[in-house]
Amino acid sequence: MNDYLLALILGIVEGLTEFLPVSSTAHLRLSEALLHIGLSDGYWKMFSIVIQLGAILCLPVYFWGRIMKFIGYQRGKDSIFIAPFKILLCLIRSLFWSRPVQYTMIAFVVTAIPSFLLTKVIGKHLESIVIMGWSLLIGGVVMWIVDAMRAKAEAAGPVPGSSIHTWKMEEMNLGQSIWIGLCQIFSAVFPGTSRSMSTIAAGQIAAMSRAAALEFSFFVSMPTMAAATLYTLYKSLRGKGENPIGVAQIDAHGWIVLAIGFVVSFIVAYASVAWFMAYVRKRGFAPFAVYRIIVGVLVLVYAAKLA
Repeated sequence: MNDYLLALILGIVEGLTEFLPVSSTAHLRLSEALLHIGLSDGYWKMFSIVIQLGAILCLPVYFWGRIMKFIGYQRGKDSIFIAPFKILLCLIRSLFWSRPVQYTMIAFVVTAIPSFLLTKVIGKHLESIVIMGWSLLIGGVVMWIVDAMRAKAEAAGPVPGSSIHTWKMEEMNLGQSIWIGLCQIFSAVFPGTSRSMSTIAAGQIAAMSRAAALEFSFFVSMPTMAAATLYTLYKSLRGKGENPIGVAQIDAHGWIVLAIGFVVSFIVAYASVAWFMAYVRKRGFAPFAVYRIIVGVLVLVYAAKLA
């Protein structure tokens, strides 16, 4: 298959699945296997990292207004040269007074340290189709049960005695952020779990509404995914880690393929986030849970045939 078409297809797959609770890692690995892309090839491993960066970049763009509100920045008459420095200063100051920013960073740290220490375990499991299949299946069941338990409370809204205590992200507490950070580790160790699924389900278990859990899931994914992806990309380009590829080894054709995947992933991910935010508020996560279960079963059947 033509490399440009491959880049287009994989960019679409990444953009569609990165922030939906269905596991982009599992879908990318399965797509690469079905399209006969060498999973051990250093270039295509790096390509997966680059298109993930494209998807990640859509979040600060989509939530720009919310982020500026949380850090207390008001542009006014700031020039394009002064604005970045003022934004950085506001971000640093917000670590001391803005609860949404504080809790996002706390959840990130709670996830990052154990995940870094478990790097070898994560690398060992990353290509396992069997683990992906079971993670998709079990995660789907968990998500379905948790969402069903909160369905009546969601429909009733914020009334006295409700089992949901946090209806907006701004209302969440320290315990909830630590709990979500801990649950996010599962997605790092077991590919197919989905970072989005683990954080959303964890938030709902901690008495957060669908909307609050979903929004915090997006916010905590920004530092978490950016740090993990940039670190992996750095190792690959520096010639370290498994199947590395240096910048000098990439020709003009390779750079164009990377650019196509990056741009397509960004555009599709942006549209996916916008749609997902609107859909979940009205219908919940049950359809995604069912999809996970079906795909998980199919993956396990496929893995059994390969054995």
